[in-house]
Amino acid sequence: MKIQKVTHQSYLLSNNKGKLVIRRTRKRFSPKILIDCTIETTVIVSLLLTGFSGVGAMGCWGLEIIETNANPNIIISGWQQQKSICLGAMLVSFSAFLGSSLVGASFSIQRDKF
Repeated sequence: MKIQKVTHQSYLLSNNKGKLVIRRTRKRFSPKILIDCTIETTVIVSLLLTGFSGVGAMGCWGLEIIETNANPNIIISGWQQQKSICLGAMLVSFSAFLGSSLVGASFSIQRDKF
């Protein structure tokens, strides 16, 4: 997380009637930076989860076909349920990706003052 540094100057009198300058830097918390980092993390995690869920759904689909060809008496396969779960997770995570990308884009447009 990035924290803004603010420099303050304070003047102290020394014994030889000169001014002594002391610079202090304070770390100031900025909520905009926290929001940006949160949105960026959400976008990356949701995109990765979408990809992994898609790969899992394709794997379950292939195993469902293998199981159906091996035993044609199976009506509902366990792999079909797993495939549906992976596809649902993929849909939810892709929706999170689109939503967080939209929110991040709207924040950047507001900052640029179009």
